[in-house]
Amino acid sequence: MNLSSLMFRPPLSGTEWQQYYDLRWRVLRMPWNQAPGSEKDELEESSFHLAAFDSNNIIYAVGRLNKIDNEIAQIRYMAVEPKQQRIGIGALLLKNLEEHARLNGAKCISLNARDDYLEFYIKNGYQANRKGHTLFETITHTVAIKNI
Repeated sequence: MNLSSLMFRPPLSGTEWQQYYDLRWRVLRMPWNQAPGSEKDELEESSFHLAAFDSNNIIYAVGRLNKIDNEIAQIRYMAVEPKQQRIGIGALLLKNLEEHARLNGAKCISLNARDDYLEFYIKNGYQANRKGHTLFETITHTVAIKNI
């Protein structure tokens, strides 16, 4: 995979939105036997969505950004295609989400990092702030923050 050939943009067509939500579900919900649809919440329509596309418009990573207040944004639902993890796509997606937040007035980003992935966020400049929630009674989270 050539990382420099990836395009980071919101999904545009119905097919792209289908791919976007399918990746979120397959990575973040399906392994815990959660039904399709559980990868969405009430903030979908008011959030900024971003995906990493290759030249064939195949999605390899997804993430969502929403405002908490005028200066704090939150990143949620980040997922990278499992066979494409650990090659830098997630870091590029994260940087693009952070830039969008900064350009829209955010001074800080907060996220709920799954503890298995906390090290990834720390390597990308986030600081563990406090223990977060436990999802599906098994996935522990840490709230992490970064000033941008």
